[in-house]
This record gives sequence, structure tokens and C-alpha cells, in this order.
Amino acid sequence: MKCFHRCRTGCNGGYREAEKNHALFFQAGWRKLKCAVLRRVFVMQTETKKVFQFFKSWLISTFAVLVAVQVVHGIHFRDPGLLAPVLTALVLGILNAFIRPILVIFALPLLILTLGLFMLVINALMLCFVSWLMQPYFRVDTFGAAILGALIISLMSGALNVLTGSSNARITVQRRPPPNKPDNDGNGPVIDV
Repeated sequence: MKCFHRCRTGCNGGYREAEKNHALFFQAGWRKLKCAVLRRVFVMQTETKKVFQFFKSWLISTFAVLVAVQVVHGIHFRDPGLLAPVLTALVLGILNAFIRPILVIFALPLLILTLGLFMLVINALMLCFVSWLMQPYFRVDTFGAAILGALIISLMSGALNVLTGSSNARITVQRRPPPNKPDNDGNGPVIDV
């Protein structure tokens, strides 16, 4: 009771000290609350960015598949609508995420031997597999058409990902200062012949 009375009456500055501690507690509490809220907002923004990134890459893949269908004569859609290209790009993305890494591991010696050109064959196999899965709606006639289509899809996707900033690849141009001109006053290095 004595300690409580001392804090209430303000003897020896106890009340002020308790008030200061109380204020510090609530300031720290508000800081913690503010940090927690900002962390949650940042996490939500990160999740939203991931979803936006997924839809952007899906749209780029869909556009690349549409270009490949228009350029290569051996690749066809049954319907003229956009449902088949969107589903084809989705299935191709899923297969590239799950099956392609397994094929890359198995084909690693061939990839090393061909300096990575065998990836074109793996991409063509993925395109043929998508054609087999979506048989009535999407069709690849020959393996040559699949290779050409895989090349076009890879080039278009890569170019559009770099242009939209979707990939980790960055192109930077840096201008360096010109090198210093050496003085021609005879104080340079001497070369004996």
C-alpha cells in the first residue's frame, strides 16, 4: 500500500515516473502496432504483386502462343475465340513449371553438349504434350512445326518479359568517363630493346 500511495501522491517523483513508463509503454505499443499493420500491408502488396505477375506472364504467354499460331502453319486452334489460346497458355505454363525441370535434369548431358540448344527440343516436346492434352482445341501437326513454334514462343515471351519488366534480366547502359590521356613529356615508362 505504501508503494501505491507513493506513486499516487507523487512522493519522490514516483507518480511522474509511473506516468512516464505508462507513456513509453503505449508509445512502444503504438509503434509495434504500426509496424505490424505496415508489415501486413507490405505482405498484402507482395501477394498482390505475385498475383499480378502471374497474370502478366500468363497474358504474355497467351500472346506468344497466338503469334506462333499465326506464323507457323502446322499449329492450329479449332475455335477462333480466345478461350483456347488462354487455356493453352495456362496448360503450357503448368507443364513448364512441373514437367520441364524434370526433363532438363534428364537431358543435362545433351544440354551441356549442345551448349543449351537442346532446350529448343525440350520446349518443342512441351508444345507437343500440350497439343496431346488439348487435342480437340489445339493441334500441332509435325515436330518441325513444334520446334518452330517453340522458338517463336520463347523469343516472344523473352522479349515481352524484358520489355514489361517481368523477368530478372535488366538492360542497363552506363556511360563511363573517357580514359585519361597520358602526358607526352617523356616521363612515361622506358622500354629497353
